[in-house]
Amino acid sequence: MRLTVVGCSGSYPGPESTASCYLVEVEGPDGDEGQGSRTWRILLDLGNGSLGALQRYADALAIDAVLVSHLHADHCLDLCGYYVMRKYHPDGAPPRIPVYGPSGIAARMAQAYDLPTDPGMSEEFDFVEYDGAFSVGPFSVEPVPVEHPVEAYGIRITANGTTLGYSGDTALCDGVDRVAADTALFLCEASFRAGDDNPPGVHLTGADAGSVAARAGAQRLLLTHIPPWFDRDAMLVEARSTYAGPVELASVGGVHEL
Repeated sequence: MRLTVVGCSGSYPGPESTASCYLVEVEGPDGDEGQGSRTWRILLDLGNGSLGALQRYADALAIDAVLVSHLHADHCLDLCGYYVMRKYHPDGAPPRIPVYGPSGIAARMAQAYDLPTDPGMSEEFDFVEYDGAFSVGPFSVEPVPVEHPVEAYGIRITANGTTLGYSGDTALCDGVDRVAADTALFLCEASFRAGDDNPPGVHLTGADAGSVAARAGAQRLLLTHIPPWFDRDAMLVEARSTYAGPVELASVGGVHEL
């Protein structure tokens, strides 16, 4: 598997990055007997600003599925632009692709673009609400409920015997530990600073991210979703205070092989 960071800014786009979006790719059978293999591509989130940046790294019409962690704008809003691209492309509308997400995702995205709920964006996207594990080509996907002010999920993605864990947005909870368990790479949010008067049930600190990675046995930790108002290097120091393994900061265009 290969993870490319398309956008990693926390809560809103920053001067160096769009909001959350991560491209995950793997080589696998194309599904047609005798036709060889191809590159499969899924997106973890498509936050505001990220559709434009995505086109630096992949053909946006060659995405096989979008996995939305939750319905805050910084994780889903560029589905609006993606809808326009797929509906009105001069080469013709491509086939629908699955867009997985929390309950109500189809209605939420229709509202975001001021569309009637029926059909909303359902002629361009096959909306599927999370209900257990599923597969997208060679990817095995397990959505895990996590703690956030709205319905939210962390996501485990396994291919070729290797697992990537993505926290989405979450506070400390059993779910995020499950997402991180025994992963080759744990992509984890770090939106709050340790020592601040942080509201409960919303986000992790850098120290929290490190502690989750440590007790879950993650092999590597990649910090993301750091808001532009915080010092990224200080967040890295926090995580290293609680996790002895390799820790990096997610950066735009960063490629991580698993």
